[in-house]
Amino acid sequence: MADIKPPFTEETARQKVKAAQNMWNTRDPSKVVNAYTPDCIWRNRTTFFSGSEEIVAFLTAKWKREKSYRLRKELFAFGEDRIAVQFWYEFQDSSDEMKWKRCYGLEDWTFDRESGKMCKRMMSGNDLLLGPNGNGEGRWFVDGVDVNEVPISQEHW
Repeated sequence: MADIKPPFTEETARQKVKAAQNMWNTRDPSKVVNAYTPDCIWRNRTTFFSGSEEIVAFLTAKWKREKSYRLRKELFAFGEDRIAVQFWYEFQDSSDEMKWKRCYGLEDWTFDRESGKMCKRMMSGNDLLLGPNGNGEGRWFVDGVDVNEVPISQEHW
């Protein structure tokens, strides 16, 4: 992912977004952290932190709680060294009786021009319970489905 560096074109911004999506879908904090500078600043909902160790700790806890995690990211906007992304992911919440949920959100990314790594990540997201009592009815990202092929539009919300 770091080999795609600013300044971004629409094509390279889309490539960067999909590379991030694929990396996050590994659910491997030790791989994901390599896309960020060692002092990267994060906001994830109401949590603020920075640095590789805190990123790994955050992602480890995240994927311990969010089982069966599957994510899709799409380019929203871009500038020379910035990308805005909209995303959707589904998971079973181990802290809530394994209920299925979908998160809808936006991210604002800023990149280091030399390394191509992200130096700031700001995320806002909201969770929605899927199906009656979180049984998963209406899931988009079921096993065997390519997350990039799922039609996402307002009628599917």
